[in-house]
Amino acid sequence: MSFARLMAGLCGLVAGLFTLSLVTGVAPVGAGESLAALVQDDGGPLTMVMREIRLPRALLAVMIGISLGLSGAAMQGFLRNPLAEPGLIGVSSSAALGAVLALQTGFAAAFALALPLSALIGATAGVGLILFLAGPGGGAFTLILAGIALSALTAALTSLVLNLSPNPFAANEIVFWMMGSLADRSFDHVWMALPVMVLGWIALARCGRALEALTLGEDAAASMGFDLARLRLVLVGGVAGSVGAATAVAGAIGFVGLVVPHVLRPLVGGSPSRLLPASALGGAALVLAADIAVRLVLPGRDLKLGVLMALVGAPVFLHLIWRMRGQT
Repeated sequence: MSFARLMAGLCGLVAGLFTLSLVTGVAPVGAGESLAALVQDDGGPLTMVMREIRLPRALLAVMIGISLGLSGAAMQGFLRNPLAEPGLIGVSSSAALGAVLALQTGFAAAFALALPLSALIGATAGVGLILFLAGPGGGAFTLILAGIALSALTAALTSLVLNLSPNPFAANEIVFWMMGSLADRSFDHVWMALPVMVLGWIALARCGRALEALTLGEDAAASMGFDLARLRLVLVGGVAGSVGAATAVAGAIGFVGLVVPHVLRPLVGGSPSRLLPASALGGAALVLAADIAVRLVLPGRDLKLGVLMALVGAPVFLHLIWRMRGQT
């Protein structure tokens, strides 16, 4: 399959799933009527539901899918490891810690966007700590170790907050937020996350040529004129912006950045520069499909998006490990 045909197919898939997401809901309303209510402002309740609930939810699914898929492809290309994923450098866990602290202290109740803003602040602090631990001359291995240390630290602090929480309702809210969901999101979340995500997307998209050179090895890439220290800084910043903003508005959603690049890599010939845009579209399609599924599988029980992604992604991850075991 040619790259142009693959991209066209992925664009069509995303467009189809986006439309399906708009017309999927608990109310028994036809697809034509729902889409008409979205376009024609008649002031009715269906128009409000389409414009204020379903449309921002579908947009966030696309944005989060692009962020996770693109970040996963970039991380796998930089580390040259198909088992790498965005959470490896601890951005998701840092954002989650920021949100947990906001919920526990009551800051999340101060105003509507206090929770996602706290998560963004946590992600930013985590990135700063990673870059400090890795040092200016640290390579990929040092970055991995710094990410593992940060993930362990933030996970321990999150558990400590839950353990010491005197309010069972706050602890319950924290647990449900960490499961990941796109329910009850609005355009406020879209406009808050979009600028940060776009900056992250631009940074990661610019890494394509350097990642291509890196397939030949770090020495070969450096001899071709690529500054690996600058590449690491741009890539970590791009992943932090994309994944941090995604975690801030939707909670923890895993496995997208791991599964999507692995599935699409054979279709792009293993080229990192082509895998980046393909994984962005593939991630958008996967998150849209998963968000549609949570509304159809258990419509009355609020099945969390992060839970469904874990149920799907964990077997794929085990399959990857099994295949790599067979190759060693």
